[in-house]
Amino acid sequence: MKRRAALTTLAGAVLSGCLPLVSTGEKQAYLFAYFTGNGGDGLHLAASSDGYQWEALRGGASFLVPSVGKSKLMRDPSLVRGPDGLFHMVWTSGWNDQGIGYASSPDLLHWSPQRALPVMAHEPGALNAWAPEIFYDRQRGHYLILWSSTIPGRFPETDGQSEEKYNHRIYATTAQDFNSFTPTRLYYDPGFSVIDATLTHAFGRDWLLVKDETRHPPKKHLRVAPAARFDGPFGALGAPITPSGLWSEGPSVLQVGDEVIVYYDAYTAGHYGAMRTRDMVNWEDVTAKLRFPGAGTKQRVRHGTAFAVPSALVERLR
Repeated sequence: MKRRAALTTLAGAVLSGCLPLVSTGEKQAYLFAYFTGNGGDGLHLAASSDGYQWEALRGGASFLVPSVGKSKLMRDPSLVRGPDGLFHMVWTSGWNDQGIGYASSPDLLHWSPQRALPVMAHEPGALNAWAPEIFYDRQRGHYLILWSSTIPGRFPETDGQSEEKYNHRIYATTAQDFNSFTPTRLYYDPGFSVIDATLTHAFGRDWLLVKDETRHPPKKHLRVAPAARFDGPFGALGAPITPSGLWSEGPSVLQVGDEVIVYYDAYTAGHYGAMRTRDMVNWEDVTAKLRFPGAGTKQRVRHGTAFAVPSALVERLR
């Protein structure tokens, strides 16, 4: 009851999901929502017509400055659109917060008041709530929010395999209107420390993508598992899809024509990368085709979300 009470006290608008943003006949473009640096200046947007060449909008200025959380950060923005027509965003609001940030917008220019969602408040010892992702599950008619957290002592068999005290698993809650939430639950435990879970529907089925956060011995790569539906069950994880030895995180999936591109943050190498597939099994490295804003600088693109929009929206944002 405490878990439900902690979440149902939140009032507000609706979150979003995996709904088509572009109507038949509309010219399509793509947006990428991201952060720079440590996330202190908020939401940035880049635009592309092909999914490879990206330009920063507003000259790289922020579209929304964070105002919630202990540190008032806006890292790892996950931005999607709901059946209400609104864009909705969740984000990491601090390194050691037990909640995540949320705001909505009809046009990506005018935003609702920001709110802190206390998704791990029922676990006083929880160390964090990182990289939330949000989806709309059309089969169930609700919104699904995923994130990674460490609860010390909860999975002792893998203690010490990640950095410091961290030993992450993926947690989830669902909502229909954001006036009430289901109790936070363990969503995915692959038997090792895992972060940055995201979902996609491609090639006729659902898929789960995660980062293996194992440090000892080092893994730090992305893997994919088939899913019966967004709530699981999940099949076996495949082999790593990102290049060997390249520490990668923050997967985001975009369908461009008959191909799927998975973007990732090669964070220790200081650049963004991408893998391309036509079946979610065989992968081609297309990093050399990418151009993202701020490459090689402190203003480079960090862990974000790619999504399709009408070209007219990009023009309005410009």
